[in-house]
Amino acid sequence: MNPSEIVIWFIGAGLGTLLLGLLLKWVDRKVTARVQWRVGPPWYQPMVDIIKLMGKETLMPVTARGTGFLLAPVIALATMAVAATILWRSLWDPSSPFLGDLIVVIYLLAIPALMTMLGASASGSPHASVGASREMKLLLSYELPMFLAILVAVARSGWTFQLGGLVTAQAQTGPVVFSISGALAMLIAIICMQAKLGLVPFDVAEAECEIMSGVYVEYSGPALANWLMTRAMMLAVMPLLLVEVFWGGLYRQAWWGFLSFLGRYVLLVVLVVLIRNTNPRLRIDQTMKVFWFGLTPVAIVALVLALIGQAEGIAWL
Repeated sequence: MNPSEIVIWFIGAGLGTLLLGLLLKWVDRKVTARVQWRVGPPWYQPMVDIIKLMGKETLMPVTARGTGFLLAPVIALATMAVAATILWRSLWDPSSPFLGDLIVVIYLLAIPALMTMLGASASGSPHASVGASREMKLLLSYELPMFLAILVAVARSGWTFQLGGLVTAQAQTGPVVFSISGALAMLIAIICMQAKLGLVPFDVAEAECEIMSGVYVEYSGPALANWLMTRAMMLAVMPLLLVEVFWGGLYRQAWWGFLSFLGRYVLLVVLVVLIRNTNPRLRIDQTMKVFWFGLTPVAIVALVLALIGQAEGIAWL
């Protein structure tokens, strides 16, 4: 692509993902409200919240270090826009992505958590410091099983680290999730996605009733709006990544391909909302045990099954 096409894709994918993420946030809030026998907000409420925060003043504690405190949400939002651009481009044209773009996306999706820790630590708030400590432990907990789960799809797709290569391989041999190892990896990735999104039962870094929003407690105005937009974009991007890696991406051969992709995408979003509304929050020690001693061994088993299936030519394994 030439520079002008890159800019167009960046702006289009970034804004489109933001709008999609805000719409999904409304779906999340609406479903949550109905579960709690409330009416819930109108569809435009997340957008109004962002616009309202953009017009407010950014208040910064006297103990905060301004550079890290204010730059953290900007960097997090920018990295999500780059990740969204790579994912949508590879979904639309599997032959266009660059070598190793899957690894780049994995790194980009880890940056918002790192920026959350940076911003919370720079705020000088004890509540935010506790949240930053929890966010660090959470990141160290879910990244390993998440990577192992993605490695299962990579192994079953001929050891390609290109998103387009994963989509192309699944178009020929079938989605990764339609195998035992792929199903296990998909289940692990869904649980890790819940943690990466910071949603119940893994919202320990915020924990409003314990540490008063934790990592975001000192943020206000446009800085807080940037965090909300980052979270909304992550809600839109994470299901997209899972559909591409485990569920075949987008089949454009016929009109039903778009409907199939939309159905798979919506199903993952619904699962996120249902998990959020049907589980209590775990303590940070319980969370670490779930990922290290529960999901990581299962992910290793799934990877071994995938390697055996590839070596022996057993498609269902």
